[in-house]
Formats: sequence, C-alpha cells, structure tokens
Amino acid sequence: MLRLEHIQKIYPTGVVLKDVTWEVKPGDRIGLVGVNGAGKSTQLRIIAGEIEPTAGQVVKPSDCHIAYLTQEFEVEPGRSVKSEFWQVFTEACQIQAELAEIHQQMEKLTPDDDFDKLLKRMDKLQRKFEALNGYELDSRIDKILPELGFSATDADRQVKEFSGGWQMRMSLGKIMLQEPDVLLLDEPTNHLDLETIEWLEGYLKGIKVPMVIVSHDREFLDRLCTQIVETERGVSQTYLGNYSTYLTQKEETKAAQQSAFDRQQKYLDKQQVFVEKFRASATRSTQAKSREKLLDKVEKIDAPVSNVKTLRFRFPPAPRSGRVVVEISDLTHAYGENILFLGADLLIEKGDRIAFVGPNGAGKSTLLRMIIGHEPHNEGEIKLGHNVLPGYFEQNQAEALDLHKTVYATIHDDFPKMTNEEVRTILGTFLFSGDTVFKEVVATSGGEKARLALLKMLLNPMNLMLLDEPTNHLDIPAKEMLEEALQAYEGTVIIVSHDRYFISQVATKIVELRDGELRMYDGDYAYYLSKLDEEKREAEYKKQQAALEAKRAAKRAKDKEKRKKK
Repeated sequence: MLRLEHIQKIYPTGVVLKDVTWEVKPGDRIGLVGVNGAGKSTQLRIIAGEIEPTAGQVVKPSDCHIAYLTQEFEVEPGRSVKSEFWQVFTEACQIQAELAEIHQQMEKLTPDDDFDKLLKRMDKLQRKFEALNGYELDSRIDKILPELGFSATDADRQVKEFSGGWQMRMSLGKIMLQEPDVLLLDEPTNHLDLETIEWLEGYLKGIKVPMVIVSHDREFLDRLCTQIVETERGVSQTYLGNYSTYLTQKEETKAAQQSAFDRQQKYLDKQQVFVEKFRASATRSTQAKSREKLLDKVEKIDAPVSNVKTLRFRFPPAPRSGRVVVEISDLTHAYGENILFLGADLLIEKGDRIAFVGPNGAGKSTLLRMIIGHEPHNEGEIKLGHNVLPGYFEQNQAEALDLHKTVYATIHDDFPKMTNEEVRTILGTFLFSGDTVFKEVVATSGGEKARLALLKMLLNPMNLMLLDEPTNHLDIPAKEMLEEALQAYEGTVIIVSHDRYFISQVATKIVELRDGELRMYDGDYAYYLSKLDEEKREAEYKKQQAALEAKRAAKRAKDKEKRKKK
C-alpha cells in the first residue's frame, strides 16, 4: 500500500534520517518511536508530501489518499459543528454558498434583471452538486456525529463551546469523512483526558484504515499498535507486535548483537595478536600479511547502542516530615455556577504517591494550586503537616526560566556547590549533552525548556512533590528515567497526568475527582480500574433491580385494581 525506501533527510543543522525503510500494509497500525529529534514527525511529513526527502522515495499508488491529523486541531471556533464538518467537502461547500447567493438575488429581482440567466446558473450548479453526491453529504455527517460521541443537538452548537478533546474528535471526523487510504496521527493523545484517550483507542480500533502513529503514550501504543518502527541514529528497525512486545524483542536483539560483537572482537584480537607476532618473521610474515589483509576486509559488527535508560537520576534525600502531609477538610470551591468541590475531604500521608484523575475541568490542577497556596478556596480547610517542604511543578513552569542564561548556568547558578562534572552529568541525565549545555535557554525547544525547568525544581530538597503533567514534552527514555527516580523517592508525591502508563508506574494510590468529592482508591492504577468496573457492575445491578421492582409494583397495582373491579 505504501513503502518508504532508504529515506534520508538532511537539514542544515545535521542529518536526521540516514536509512529509513518500512512499509504500511492493509490492517496495519504502526507506532513510530524514538527519542525526541529522531525524526518521527519528519517521516510523517514526508509521507504526507509536506516535505521532500533528501534521498530515497515513498512508493505508493497514484490514487492513494493520505490524511494527516497534526498536533494542532484545524477547526474554526465560530462555526457550528455541522458547518465545520461540511468544510471537508470544499467544492460542494462552495456550490452551496453560490446557490445561497443566487436565492438571495432572486428574492430581490426587479423586472430589469435577467431571471433566465440566474435560473440557468442555478440549474448548472444544482447538477454539479448532484454529481458530487452533495445531497448525500448531509446524511454522511449525520451518521458520523454519533460515532464520534456527538448528540443530535450538538450539530447546531458552536465549535468554541467544546473542549480540546471534543475539537480533536471534530478534526478526526473531518478526516474520516474524506475516506482516507492511510491515516497519519501525530501525538493524538496530547492534552486529552483519560476518558477521551480511551474513547480514541476504541474508535481507532474499530476502523479498518491502516494508520501510522507518533506518540509518547506507551499505554496507547500498547493497546493499539500491531507493529512498532523504531528510529535510532537515523536508521529504522521494524518490530512485529505492540509496544511491550517491541521492548522484549529489542532486548533480545540487543543481547544477540552484543554476543556477536563480543565473539567477533575475540576473533579479531586473536588474529591481530598473530599478525603482530609474526609480521617480522622470516618464515611466517607472508601468512601474517595475508591475515592482516583479511582483517581489513571483515565487515565489522557494531556494538549495541547504549540505551538512554541506563542513565540514572535520584532526587536529593527528602527531609523528614510528620505522618500527616496534607489534610483537606470540608473543601468547597466553585467558579460561578461551576462547582468543583462540595464538602470534600482528603488525608495524604507521608510516603504516599498519589495521582489525581478525572476529566478535564474537574479541578485537578486547581487542587494542586490550592495545596501549594497559589490559589485561595471558598470554604473549608487545607493544612500542610509538620515540617512539610513542598515543591511545585506547573505546566507553564518553563516560562519562569531566564532566557538569556545558558542551560549550564541555569543549573550551576542555582546550585553553586555542584561541581562542573556533577552539573554536566545531571544535565546529561535530562538529555542535555555536548554543546547543547552552552546554548542559551531562548534558543532551546519547548521540550528542552520543560525538561530544564523540571530538573531545576527537582534538585531542591523537598518532602512533598506536586507535579502537574510532568511528562509533557518528555520522550519515552526520559519518562522512564523520571519514573525510576519517583519510585525511589522517599518523600510524598502528588501528580496530575494523562499518561496512564506513567501513573501505573508511579502512583500507589488514586484520588478521583468526581461530583464535587475526592474519592480515594487505596491501590495502584490497575486496582482503581478494577474498582471502577466493580462499581459499574453494582450500579447496573441496582438499576436492573430498580426496574424489576418498578415492574413488580406496577403489576401489583394492576392486580389490585382488578380485584377492586371484581
């Protein structure tokens, strides 16, 4: 269906892709993985035809229709939902506008106007509209709206009334109306809440269009993908299966490559010893020279690329705190008529690693700001325990960095007791290496600024860590490093994250924000999901029992009425 053959891409700043070869077949759901800067989005843009490769080619049928869902959802806030979907059909939309204009002209006709000319123009446009199956397009939109979760009444509402997650659904729906042959998705789960991510997984599983996905959401890749294509140092490697299978296969491949490398090195060393020993020998110099020429022709096996995950970061020791770290009592807070909390209670104890979960707008980030004291609350009490030293990482933390300092100075100036080697090592752990440490912050990417801000905050001694979406802009190796550091941390952690894999690796308790309450689940994310299933089953059982009881009551009333008549 589509194949990348020996793709290279060279920018003035350096080589991004050296030799990328992989293919998309019917039914494939391919995940592109690799560190930030490995060229994942570049590959999507090459497939979409937005940029040309320096060398190599994309082989595909001439009529192959490729649709590309970028990180920026392309919707117009001022349109109605239905009108937004209509924008997909550009030519039909234009004809509709022209027909509407003709109808307006007809209403204002005077005896001097050329009525026949307008009539002929309208007839021509209507026939063209019919040729485009224009009268079927409305029903196609009506059909896809409920598939995307929209109700019939949503069709006339304005786009701006919907959250980013619902706008993503609109963008995806517009793409699916184009009936693509291949679907490209660039970080589709960014900024979506857990409920919307799970909906997206189900929707993508249910469609038959082959797709290529760039995502740092490991759970998303695990549940959805049938293949993983990794790009490492500009070269691609394909692994069959989902993300977990890829990790297993990669370790096996790496072990096999290391074994082959070690065997070859042993052989080469042995041959080199022979060459050195007999190079000047009168009787065996010819044999030595022959072996030396042979060694020059041997195709060398490269040692496996060392994994970034081998780097380790550990937080400074957490100062001792009391058993109770945060106590929330009878918390009530609202923005106008939007009630976030209504008499909510929560007790957070020393050593807890808690994830706040709930839909966007439920108040997760607001609650973090209240705990740290950055935002007041209407009623109730939020108290920090004895000797609690909090540290807070907010989503826009990077905006507080001094843009004119270098990356190195940003850390060194705040922590002058650290040696040059210690600063370079810790920066390397957060993926700043080589000359990048001497770049000014203003010249770094958004992801680099976020990592630098996170590192700067995490180096301060604290025993309560409040992290709001800490994995935004982090690639998978960096996430794994942060997970390991949090697992080893002896202080208390509260996180807000939409990354389910990150939550499952870090959190030992889950607090769900629901109906104004803070509901504690005393277990990890898997335990939380199992309890949700249990609650749903119980609610369904109670609903069925109530319906059954209502039916019985109606029957009793009917029987009673019959007895009265007798």
